[in-house]
Amino acid sequence: MGFIAFLKTQFIVHLLIGFVFVVSGLIINFIQLCTLVLWPINKQFYRRVNCRLAYSLWSQLVMLLEWWSGTECTLFSDEATVNTFGKEHVIIILNHNFEIDFLCGWTMTERFGVLGSSKVLAKRELLYVPLIGWTWYFLEIVFCKRKWEEDRDTVIEGLKRLADYPEYMWFLLYCEGTRFTETKHRISMEVAESKGLPKLKYHLLPRTKGFTTAVQCLRGTVSAVYDVTLNFRGNKNPSLLGILYGKKYEADMCVRRFPLEDIPQDEKEAANWLHKLYQEKDALQEMYNQEGVFPGQQFKPPRRPWTLLNFLFWATVLLSPLFTFGFGVFASGSPLLILAFLGLVGAASFGVRRLIGVTEIEKGSSYGNQEFKKKE
Repeated sequence: MGFIAFLKTQFIVHLLIGFVFVVSGLIINFIQLCTLVLWPINKQFYRRVNCRLAYSLWSQLVMLLEWWSGTECTLFSDEATVNTFGKEHVIIILNHNFEIDFLCGWTMTERFGVLGSSKVLAKRELLYVPLIGWTWYFLEIVFCKRKWEEDRDTVIEGLKRLADYPEYMWFLLYCEGTRFTETKHRISMEVAESKGLPKLKYHLLPRTKGFTTAVQCLRGTVSAVYDVTLNFRGNKNPSLLGILYGKKYEADMCVRRFPLEDIPQDEKEAANWLHKLYQEKDALQEMYNQEGVFPGQQFKPPRRPWTLLNFLFWATVLLSPLFTFGFGVFASGSPLLILAFLGLVGAASFGVRRLIGVTEIEKGSSYGNQEFKKKE
């Protein structure tokens, strides 16, 4: 094991990375709070500033995937589709099977220059998660309780507010509503059978309300829907902790572009279109499991240096005073100060672990275990 590989396995190194992310995130959130005064003066300038502040935070996680773990992402698509990336507003549909599926998506948005302006339809609980939810709030992310009767007006209002967004945005939808588990899949397929819908082998039944509403509200803004099917070579199931330990994975992403005008305007027909799309996604997963590749040309967009440079900037700014402070504490010889410092380190470790826990499948919500049994 080389020295760099050894460092990647050390807890103290993970703690320092977490410290940089958390403290820089709190600083960024404070700056975002200050930018609220810009909203009534120049809304579009406020948005552009917050896109760059969000980039400064999210790119640290992308750095871990691209530079720390060396994970490679390969696109399977066609040249005409790839040439549109980063040049139009789009809705992204992504399967929700892995802990780091969002991070692979962020990697692609970074490589095509839309990481800071990327959007998602997120569960409301995330709004209260420090750094993640707080940053999303300033980015005008649409939050929902996943109860359509309560969410309808909020979601429509939030989506319509994005109609004049000044920078190209990729709006992510997890149409399955929750991460795939065997229990949720079994229940979901029971619902599919009761509704006379074809059963899916690798996906949950898509929940159509969010998709049809997004398409309706963003017509005239969004140009297309990108369907993305993600898998990892070697049947790997990567985690954010694995990335932190420097484990390298190989992600394959099949991307298909559907012009928005090809999607029916009628809500029922659009819902049927989505169900058909998920049947096609299931067939793509079956092909990948059998052949080890998706159909289409292979593209490997090069990683850019900005994520690494951004992290090195924050590490330089924040770790220098931390090391100076820590040295002063131990040099003082005061047991009280040393214990307080070690307690602070322990609290920071706990906080970082809790943030990582947000991505873990086994600690995900129980949404879907019973919700699929209710009418959409």
